[in-house]
Amino acid sequence: MSRIGNQPIALNGATASFKDGVISVKGAKGELQHIVPEAIVVEITDAEIRVKRPNDHRETKAQHGLYRSLINNMVIGVSTGFKKTLLIEGVGYRAALKGKNLGLTLGHSHPIDYQVPEGITFTVPNNTTIEIDGIDKQQVGQVAAIIREFRPPEPYKGKGIRYSDEHIRRKEGKTV
Repeated sequence: MSRIGNQPIALNGATASFKDGVISVKGAKGELQHIVPEAIVVEITDAEIRVKRPNDHRETKAQHGLYRSLINNMVIGVSTGFKKTLLIEGVGYRAALKGKNLGLTLGHSHPIDYQVPEGITFTVPNNTTIEIDGIDKQQVGQVAAIIREFRPPEPYKGKGIRYSDEHIRRKEGKTV
């Protein structure tokens, strides 16, 4: 049995409230809310949140771990935030901010303009690096995955968009 599910979640300067099956967490970066099922008990004190389960049924155990992790990610998101970095490799491939939109030139016949979703901020330190910031971990990861899908990295030359911590396994090309 994993012991992480029994550990309390430290609020780290954030405030939390639980009412009518909805937990809301407020912090320096914003506010997040999530619906918690009736099978999970949430106890909030001044400095921590405890997530408990009333029984040891298989579904309840699974929900207990899931919602403890989701609430922990909410607290981390509103206090420090989440960040993903994408790297662009390839001749002529580049990114630029166009107002609030992200402009991508990736070797297609047309440039791609990606509209920034609400709650997400982009920074482009140079034309081959994209940094995605936000308070919702799921949303930050989803936006990074959508942008990566515009030109996934290929295994022969490594051209495309990849995560900064991703390793692309290279294949050997044709030999004569």
